Order: sequence, then C-alpha cells, then structure tokens
Amino acid sequence: MLEIKNLTHTYPDGTEALKDVSFSVNDGEFLVVIGLSGSGKSTLLRCINRLLDPTSGTILWNGSDATALKHNQLRPLRREIGMIFQHFNLVKRSNVITNVMAGRLGYVNPIASLVGQFPAADKKKAAAALDRVGLKPQARKRADELSGGQQQRVGIARALMQDPKMILADEPVASLDPVLAHTILGYLEDLNKESGITVICSLHYLDLVQRYATRVIGLRDGRIAYEGTREEIQRMTDSEFKEIYGEEAERISAGSITGGGIV
Repeated sequence: MLEIKNLTHTYPDGTEALKDVSFSVNDGEFLVVIGLSGSGKSTLLRCINRLLDPTSGTILWNGSDATALKHNQLRPLRREIGMIFQHFNLVKRSNVITNVMAGRLGYVNPIASLVGQFPAADKKKAAAALDRVGLKPQARKRADELSGGQQQRVGIARALMQDPKMILADEPVASLDPVLAHTILGYLEDLNKESGITVICSLHYLDLVQRYATRVIGLRDGRIAYEGTREEIQRMTDSEFKEIYGEEAERISAGSITGGGIV
C-alpha cells in the first residue's frame, strides 16, 4: 500500500509544484492522475520513487517511510517500483535486449553491469519480458530502429525486469497515436490484472481514463481537485470538470477538452 501524506515539492526557482497532497493507493489498483500540463503530475510520480526529493510531507510504501531514506538507501525501494517514461529513456545506440537488462541494475554488481556481465538467469528473464510485450524477435535491433510504440514496450519490459510491485507510468502514451496508446495501456492493464502489479499512470485524455482507470485523482496547480472512481468520472459534472481544467475549458465531446490544450 502507498500512502502520501501532506506532500509538497518546491523547485529551486521557487515553483511550488505540489502543495499538501494526500491520498492512498491500495495494492492492485490502476490509479490514473489527470490534469493539465504543469499541474504536478510528473512531479508527483518522481517524488514517489525519490527521483525528486519532497520538500515536506511523507511517502509511506508498505508501512516504511520512503522520505526518510538517504540516497545510498534507495536501491531496495526502486527495485519494487518500476518507472515508465513519456520519452522512453532508452539508450538509443544499444540494442533492445541491453536496454531491457538495464532493469536489473538494482540487483547486480554495478561494476559487472558496466561491462554487460549479467547472470544467465537474468538474460533468460529479459527474453521472457520481451516475449510478454511481443518484441522477442526485435531483441538484437538497436533501440532507435524501433517505432515509438515499440520503444515504449521496451520500457515496459525493462520495468518488468525489476519484479516490481508497483509501476509508475509518466504520461506513457503522450507521444503516441490513439491506436498505439490503447496498445500500451492494454499491456499495463494486463500487468495490473494478471500479475497484480499496482499501476499509477498520468494521462491527459478522458476517454483513456474512463477505459483503464479503477480510480482517478485530478490535480490542479499542485493540489488535489478531484477524486473518484471510473464510474464517477463518467458522471463528472461541469463544475467538477472545471475544478480540474479551469473555467475556460469546455467539454465539446466525450473525452475532449477545449481551452486547455487537450483534444
């Protein structure tokens, strides 16, 4: 279980990206975080796995205080929390299997990993992870030879190498077309339902939220402006909608927004 209590993050330039945010996530949930660009979604996810240090507040992961960990104590935490990035974060000149193996860096000797020395069991595990996302035949291709959707599937396979209990997905489909977006979110949904992996995913588009989320949190200006289930967001009122996206935003069709840069 993840518990966020009064989380605040202020950047060095004084920008307060998160302001007193509190919520909890039960094991096995598919939680989607929504909100406009700059609302604090990415900052929230990066604070959870301590890529960013919270300014104040507490992050409890299975009862342990993640905010109390020093940087040299973060390895066990990050083993359990996989991360999928909007822009894939692959080493483009390396082949696919090498990028996937990077997910084991929290488990192997750092010096051995620098020269590509991974145990045979890890290599077998990487092949299985690629097979799970339908990319086993691409294992020896350079990452930059793949399409955007394929690269994001490599990112999912890399996260699987950690044996994660939770996956954080930071706008994983923002740069993909609608068909590929459903493909990527479908893989995350399968991991959530079949493997019991908790997923926290930031998204822009309400139609995707309504399809995949079991619960939704809406951020606006770094604060929680909305909480609800999938069913509740389908019944979202105009006033609730504007609390998240602003008074100038209007719903022109199902899942579409104007005035806030989301269509």
